[in-house]
Amino acid sequence: MNTHAWHGHVITKAMAVAGCAALVLAATGTTAQAKGHDVTREALAANDGWGSDGTGTTGGAAADAAHVYTVTDWAGFKAALAAGGTTPKIIKVKGTIDAVSEGCDSLAAPGYDFDAYLAKYSPEAWGLDTDLSAEPAGSPEGLRRVSAANQDQTIKANVPANTTIIGVGRNAGFKGASLQIKAVDNVIVRNLTFESPIDCFPQWDPTDGDKGNWNSEYDTAVVYGSTHVWLDHNTFTDGSHPDSAAPTYFGMLYQQHDGELDIVRGANYVTASWNVFADHDKTILIGNSDSESTAVGDRGKLKVTFHHNLFSDLVERAPRVRFGQVDSYNNHFVANADYSYSFGIGKESQLVSEHNAFTLPTGVSAAKVLKRWNVSPLTADDNYVNGTPTDLIAVHNAEIPAETLQSGAGWTPTLRTKIDPAKKIPGIVDRGAGAGRIC
Repeated sequence: MNTHAWHGHVITKAMAVAGCAALVLAATGTTAQAKGHDVTREALAANDGWGSDGTGTTGGAAADAAHVYTVTDWAGFKAALAAGGTTPKIIKVKGTIDAVSEGCDSLAAPGYDFDAYLAKYSPEAWGLDTDLSAEPAGSPEGLRRVSAANQDQTIKANVPANTTIIGVGRNAGFKGASLQIKAVDNVIVRNLTFESPIDCFPQWDPTDGDKGNWNSEYDTAVVYGSTHVWLDHNTFTDGSHPDSAAPTYFGMLYQQHDGELDIVRGANYVTASWNVFADHDKTILIGNSDSESTAVGDRGKLKVTFHHNLFSDLVERAPRVRFGQVDSYNNHFVANADYSYSFGIGKESQLVSEHNAFTLPTGVSAAKVLKRWNVSPLTADDNYVNGTPTDLIAVHNAEIPAETLQSGAGWTPTLRTKIDPAKKIPGIVDRGAGAGRIC
């Protein structure tokens, strides 16, 4: 029997198949219609979150036969993305595609040697007062920069407008890839498992903090200045490279992961539904800087909806929000002992968190669900913690009075389909979220 386990909730292959059938029936209404239904051409339903606003999100639903591709390797995937410009297209992903199938060594610049890097830039040899930005091309840092540029060129895939990328069956996805949805409109990504890319060549910054730090690049998916994006029934995970297995150098974790999903730089009208975000530290960032500018135009944008997602074994940022009107409802948050917070309340954010369920381990307080980075009012109603209705703002303010939060986001979400009872969300979401649910 094939199974997937999320915190004791075992999902069998049979259940996954049943879930597929249920999704198709829900989308079409009758069994007769379901038999002929093509999920690769599904568009985001009306009123289904911010992604449905205005023109809505249809992806490649209008693609003709010449612009429907099935891909099984990284080169084929990138070629399909490049073909036909912005003509509507559907890309079907079959199996697991590895963006770095030849390993990190294949990306290293000639002469790059990690041991030499460690020897030259150790705190004992280099100190902690000067960063590495002035290091010349032939230095260990210069060779690291060339190696990093090689990886950047290799693993990033630019998604054009009017595109649907969808996994075929229950085992489709990517390893080591960074999906770039940048300055385009109308993109759908569904039914894919993404194993977070590892940065093969993290940079040591001696001046980061009082002990120095390793800094990594490459988000799993980036929505950068794009509009009308639907991310649905995907699984985002660190997979075979969890932070817990990473070594330490210079007394600091050799961090090789960045975010799982970033929505930044004036992006707008995004719906993320029925995804699993698992086993990660800095998970989702909405708005990447407090320094909003006219050129970027974050203010008034970054409108994002999260519903029926499973956030499992995450440390923080589920999501951290700046500027955006973010609607988070009917999600299940499952924490472990490493938990820091779920919602980061950032500059001018207008978060609405309603009808969600939180499963916290013994000793982890509900006061940690919210983290105040800036004074921005939010709405947090009808949320359950371990099966009990909980006023998240009141609990936070009572236990962390130095970071008092204000109630009232100043807007009321209207783009919602069915709202499930918060108390039932763990059962509904744990059975239905993630890749492998769409036939």
